Amino acid sequence: MADDEHPFAAVDRAAEANELHRPVAIADGVVTRPAGRGTATVHSFLRHLRGKGLDCVPVPLGVEGDLERLGFMTGADGGEGWYHQHTDQGLTSAARLLRRIHDAGEDWTPPDDAVWGAPAVPGDGAVFCHGDPGPWNFIWHDNEAVGLIDWDYLHPAPRLDDVAYALHWFAPLRSDLHAREWHHFPEVPDRAARVRTFVAAYGDLPEFDVVDAVTDRIRAVVSLQEEMAAQGIEPQATWVAEGSLERDHEEIAWIEAHRGLL
Repeated sequence: MADDEHPFAAVDRAAEANELHRPVAIADGVVTRPAGRGTATVHSFLRHLRGKGLDCVPVPLGVEGDLERLGFMTGADGGEGWYHQHTDQGLTSAARLLRRIHDAGEDWTPPDDAVWGAPAVPGDGAVFCHGDPGPWNFIWHDNEAVGLIDWDYLHPAPRLDDVAYALHWFAPLRSDLHAREWHHFPEVPDRAARVRTFVAAYGDLPEFDVVDAVTDRIRAVVSLQEEMAAQGIEPQATWVAEGSLERDHEEIAWIEAHRGLL
C-alpha cells in the first residue's frame, strides 16, 4: 500500500472486483446473478427453510444455465448494514435471526451431490452454516435484522463457526480506526459488552475463548481464499492480489495483542 493511500482503498477495490465478477441484476422483484458450483445445494437448503415458514431467506427461483434467480428482499444491506447494527436492538436481532436459521436448518437432508461453498468443519452438534454472516449480508429494517442473503459459503459446521465469524464483524474485534471509519461507530464501542450481548442473544452456546475462536475462524477464511485464488476463482484471486491475506493476518495480530479488551 502506498504511504499516502487511504487505509480502506484496497478494500474498496476488492468490493469493485466482487461486483465485476459477480454482477447482480434486479428486475421485477427478481435477483439474477452468476451461479456457482454450489448454487443448486444452496437452493435446496433455502427451499427447506422456506418450507418451514422462514421468510428471512430469499425465495430460490431456480438455476438457468449459468445464472441463478432469487426473490428480492427489500431493506438495507451491504454498506448500509454497518449503521443498523450499532444498537443493541440491531446486534441482538442479528444473533437471534442466525440462531433461528441454524435451528430450522438442522434437520435438512443435503442432496447426495451437495457441493459446499467452504470446507465442512467436523464437530459435535454441527448445523448448516452461512459462512459469511457479516452485517452486509443481513437485510435490515430500522435497526432490526430481518433477513440473511448471499449463501455462497454454505457448509456444515458447529454453530460457533458462524458465531465467531459474526463476532469479528459485529463487535467489532478490529482496530479503533476500523471501528470508527469502516463500521461508522461515532465512538469506539465496548467490544467485550457487544460480544456478551451477541452471545447471550444467540443463546445456549458452550463456553469458548473468544479470541481463539475468532482468530481460528479468520485463519479458515485465509485458507479458503488462498485455495480459491490458486484455482483462479474470482473475485478471490483479485482480493488476494490486492493484499487481502496480509490484511487478515494483521487482523489476527491485532486481536491477539488486545486479548484483554475482549
